[in-house]
Amino acid sequence: PDGYLYVSLGEDVTPANAQSLTTLKGKVLRIDVDHPGGGLQYGIPPDNPFEGNPSGYLEEIFAFGFRNPWRFSFDPQSGDLWLGDVGQNKWEEVDVVLSGRNFGWPRIEGNECYQPLTCDTTGLNIVAPVAVYPHDHPSGSASITGGRVYRGSSIPSLWGKYLFADYINGEVCSAGSRLFLEQ
Repeated sequence: PDGYLYVSLGEDVTPANAQSLTTLKGKVLRIDVDHPGGGLQYGIPPDNPFEGNPSGYLEEIFAFGFRNPWRFSFDPQSGDLWLGDVGQNKWEEVDVVLSGRNFGWPRIEGNECYQPLTCDTTGLNIVAPVAVYPHDHPSGSASITGGRVYRGSSIPSLWGKYLFADYINGEVCSAGSRLFLEQ
């Protein structure tokens, strides 16, 4: 909606990538494909959170701390960026992506410490997911596929809810509830 290209990348089976601001992996990126600059085939939007930083952080990064962000979309009404992030062992999550923010992986999976004995989130300012669901659900949940905020008129009870699916069990859900199962 702002004229820039957004791209999501998984952490490439290296969890530490998600927290490192010197790699593009485990991130949502935001670039300007219409105005290349700095020797690149694209430009960096001037309001990207790490644009012009002196620390060597990659300026393409819009948000970080994702394991495997799988499909995202913008709510056409609010402009919010909604994303499904595939979990590792226990949780799948739905996030509303905010500029410059940390979404926690690999420190946090869903709303829990991924490795409780070594979990220190001090100073990380982790954004909690807006919804999570467990892998141990009886239907075998294990792989979120992000969807869209419903703004149609055919099903008024779903208006404004984020709809997504689980690749493993075929279930279609809204943030906070399971709708139906198609197999």
